[in-house]
Amino acid sequence: MNWLDEGALYSQISVFLREDLGRGDITSQAIVARNTRARGRFVAGEKMVVAGLEAAEEVFISLDSQAQLEAFVADGEEIEAGKVIARMVGFADVLLAGEQVALNLLQQLSAVATLTNRFVRAVEGTGAAIVDSRNTTPGMRMLERYAVLLGGGRCSRFGLDDGVLVTSNHLAIAGGVADAVKNAKERVGHLHKIKVQVSSEIDLREAISNGADMLLLEGLPVEEVVRLTAVTRNLSSVVSIECSGNITLQNVRAYAEAGANTISIGALMKSARAMTVTFQIQPF
Repeated sequence: MNWLDEGALYSQISVFLREDLGRGDITSQAIVARNTRARGRFVAGEKMVVAGLEAAEEVFISLDSQAQLEAFVADGEEIEAGKVIARMVGFADVLLAGEQVALNLLQQLSAVATLTNRFVRAVEGTGAAIVDSRNTTPGMRMLERYAVLLGGGRCSRFGLDDGVLVTSNHLAIAGGVADAVKNAKERVGHLHKIKVQVSSEIDLREAISNGADMLLLEGLPVEEVVRLTAVTRNLSSVVSIECSGNITLQNVRAYAEAGANTISIGALMKSARAMTVTFQIQPF
């Protein structure tokens, strides 16, 4: 997919393989004859949204440029338990060496895509968008956010250099909402929107009057979100509202119906349970 930086993907996969292989797979070296050919099948153990096929393929290609992956589904496709996701054909020692790294990536990325898709379906019809956050696994940000897109979610700022978010900690240092928003607008320029975390009506009014483009309501009960959304709409028709904090599959629709334009969920990465996928190898 064009969304993935191929150079960055190759570099990350190389790091993952070095971590797992060390000086080599001594078990396979002791047991498997050189040039033995084999094929391996990735099989889904449960219903899921598939994500990570390109990353899994890159694992084996990094070990052997002639390795071939035949995919039977596409990234982003929802499948049932028992479905054969893809097949790899190559040298047996290569398949064995790359097996766990490829599985880890498929299991984790499919988990992120699947959980994201559940949240997206939970707010369907409300107009609210499910977005991720910077709560990613170190080293996995590009891949995990790609999985969010496959699940139907959207991506927020990629890093600290990719957008302005004035949090409560910034406000404590800056001396308040008004000064923080004014300084941000003056120093970062007109191309960046200013998002400000607010927790009260006073802060909300200050943020809007000083030119904030987006408001972040974090950890507030639904009833307060309803009230603050009404205040916002009376003051501005263009300021966007984002909710985050303590959002679950059980309450996400209530926040969407309360008026949130976007709902940011760090749990998309942090709480996604690895999906069950197996890799079954046979002589070829």
